[in-house]
Amino acid sequence: MMKSFIYSILLLCLSFGSMAQEAETEAEAEAPATELQQEIQDLKKQVLKLNRNLFILEEDLLFPSNTQFSVFLSMDAGQLFALDSVQLKIDDKLVSSHLYTERELNALKRGGVQRLYIGNLASGEHEIIAIFTGKGPNERDYRRGETILIDKGSDPQFVELQIIDNPGKEQPEFKSRVWE
Repeated sequence: MMKSFIYSILLLCLSFGSMAQEAETEAEAEAPATELQQEIQDLKKQVLKLNRNLFILEEDLLFPSNTQFSVFLSMDAGQLFALDSVQLKIDDKLVSSHLYTERELNALKRGGVQRLYIGNLASGEHEIIAIFTGKGPNERDYRRGETILIDKGSDPQFVELQIIDNPGKEQPEFKSRVWE
């Protein structure tokens, strides 16, 4: 056991010696290294620019402007309804579902807007169904659906789903708004 301990210490000393030699070698090669670091930084910038351009191209190819359709969610106050989840259906096909964390809910209550869906939608009439699940007044389970009929044209179309407190009725209201 004592021998293995001594061998470990010897190996450790040898590795420190080799590390010191490497440090000296690096110090000698420091001048060319700064040029190399500059070239690396320039390459990183070019890669980031290329990545941004590829992302824009991908968005244009996947979601052409004439068929682009987006759905957003916003919340006003949120005192009468604590959102747990949202399901989104377009023409009876589930396209999005989301479970909310406390952090996401706080962001929505502070005026944030969440993109629930982005995709392609052909021109014509479509039925959008949003199902909201959460806790309503008096901590009761609450499930509510909102149906929207839209007529999609050839331009991009945006739909905003809003959850609004109605203090007069002491109930949450679910509204939709089509942006064109």
